[in-house]
Amino acid sequence: MLSRNELAAWLRLATTPGIGRASARKLLAALGSAERVLAADPTTLLALTGPDIVGLLKRRDAQADDRLATTQRWLDTATPDLPRDIVTLDDPRYPALLLETGDPPLLLFTLGRVELLSSTSIAIVGSRRATPQGRDNARAFARGLSGAGLTVVSGLATGIDAAAHQGGLEGRGNTVAFIGTGLDRVYPAPHAGLMRQIVEQQGLVASEYALGTPPRAENFPRRNRLIAGISLGTLVVEAALESGSLITARLAVESGRDVFAIPGSIHSPQSQGCHRLIQDGAKLVECADDVLRELRLGAPGDPRRAAMAAPQASLFDAMAEDTAGTGTGGSLRAALGHDPVSFDALAARTGLPSEQLAARLLELELAGTVERLPGGLLQQRGRA
Repeated sequence: MLSRNELAAWLRLATTPGIGRASARKLLAALGSAERVLAADPTTLLALTGPDIVGLLKRRDAQADDRLATTQRWLDTATPDLPRDIVTLDDPRYPALLLETGDPPLLLFTLGRVELLSSTSIAIVGSRRATPQGRDNARAFARGLSGAGLTVVSGLATGIDAAAHQGGLEGRGNTVAFIGTGLDRVYPAPHAGLMRQIVEQQGLVASEYALGTPPRAENFPRRNRLIAGISLGTLVVEAALESGSLITARLAVESGRDVFAIPGSIHSPQSQGCHRLIQDGAKLVECADDVLRELRLGAPGDPRRAAMAAPQASLFDAMAEDTAGTGTGGSLRAALGHDPVSFDALAARTGLPSEQLAARLLELELAGTVERLPGGLLQQRGRA
């Protein structure tokens, strides 16, 4: 636990606008600690940085005392069921993989099981506007990878992120959520329950942002470097061409990490980002075991491999036959295929009267095996 003076120095260095992480890391490397940086005389500081930063460090910050008091109260109200901590750049618990990146944060505020920061991790990210199939895939991959002992890292956003956290909680590897606000805020607000569930089930929520930091647009792309940097690889489940998930994938590549992508329909905008990643060299994966093989985890004889037995089926695993007949004697499911299809095209394929076809499709929708897409298209839902 940091002393009050240490906490005050780290907060001042990390939260003073204008200092910047790169300058702060340079000062820390030269002087050894945040306290020494703050105590150094102007001449010493000028030899290491510019006069503007020296002025910021030596100027009295009217808000520093309030930030310190707020943070200290937050730490003091930690309980065994609600662990709260701050991991600084010089803390032995600071994740080694994050230290290898080009821009490690000075501080990590943590809520939950802090040791997960140094566990073997895989990032799973994707579209906020995920399809039901995309959410199913994210959860199944996360469950399988967590079952193999990997910690699933994501960003607590809607869509793929939320599904990845849920799947991570279902395996022994658990999950870590990096958020783009202070830990006393929840964004999006409806995910307060998911955040609480992660902490209650021995997962971890972490942020580099001070308490009270609101959800600013620029925070989230910056947060993505932590998701990519702490992980051995990044799996993109669904992403449009302008998706922030592609930023995370790029950051992973820049950190020398693997990037994986799940292919989808050529007609789906949410698959275009994944297809672009695959064209650019990302590894196409169809099941969680593909990821383990690429990461050289779960080799034959590895006990983690047994935990992968359930999710090892192909992404488009064989589905149970539907009993409705078609014009060619096959099943309605076979007529649907895997790409989106219009009702009229399906009627032409099956030869079924419109009323009968609509009734059979409704049954499949209620069973969760068919979904309706924008534009009136229909698509079969597979299993990851």
